[in-house]
Amino acid sequence: MASPTGAAGPPGRILVLLDGSRLSRAALAAAADIAGREGREVLGVFVEEDNLLRSAAYPFTREVGGTSGERRPMDRILLEQRLRRLAERARSALTELEAQRGFPCDLSVIRGHVVDEVLALARPQDLLVLGRSGWSEAIGMRLGSTARGLMHQAPGVVLLWCETRKPVQRVVVLLNDHDDANERALLAAQSVCRHRQQPVTVVVPAGDGLTASKLADLKAATAVFGKGCRLRQLASMGAATVARVLREEGASQLVISRQSALFCQPGIEPLLLALNLPVTVTP
Repeated sequence: MASPTGAAGPPGRILVLLDGSRLSRAALAAAADIAGREGREVLGVFVEEDNLLRSAAYPFTREVGGTSGERRPMDRILLEQRLRRLAERARSALTELEAQRGFPCDLSVIRGHVVDEVLALARPQDLLVLGRSGWSEAIGMRLGSTARGLMHQAPGVVLLWCETRKPVQRVVVLLNDHDDANERALLAAQSVCRHRQQPVTVVVPAGDGLTASKLADLKAATAVFGKGCRLRQLASMGAATVARVLREEGASQLVISRQSALFCQPGIEPLLLALNLPVTVTP
């Protein structure tokens, strides 16, 4: 495995999915922090959900108030007005961010299906930042359908953001048997840790594939993280075992490749639901 230092190409944009929810505002703040450190352009993406607008045209459609619980008819005209107000708030937030921080910010307002429209915009070198749930998820702990779709399909790195009171402690990186995927995950972890000097734990699957030569390569590749880096071998990479290790390590952020076995079994979503922490998903 090659060392993760200097292997990345030029940075792309930071795409932030904005929908007016509390978590999307938190995701924008996280994106601004990254853009300030790395000198990237921020592109806010606001999608007017076509299916929602079509549903509002039916006379039997009802919406439920988020705080009152009251059921009321859904009015398409009022819904469009609400979406325009949310888009303008997003534009104002980005304008203010550009004035304060100095990096370029823009907003793309699109009508369509959220996942499809974001995938059409995103490039492999872009970082996509979004809240783990949107305005329809009241408690913000569940994994929203948009986050679920983009986590699996985005061409580049995805940062699923969440609000947590957990202190900044340790970044945990899950590796697998794919050398190229592991290199991308280590690069992402290096980017996460560069600003705050967080210690890192690298978790690798133990077994016949982890030869002495591969283990030596891994130790060389992770040397960039410094003396605080720990390397742990796990016989099982199931969701329950990984969740236990993340708690033992005091993880404040997880980096995981889409090539991980957890993405090929119903393990990643229960893992994310069990742990309220930001997650970086690499190709």
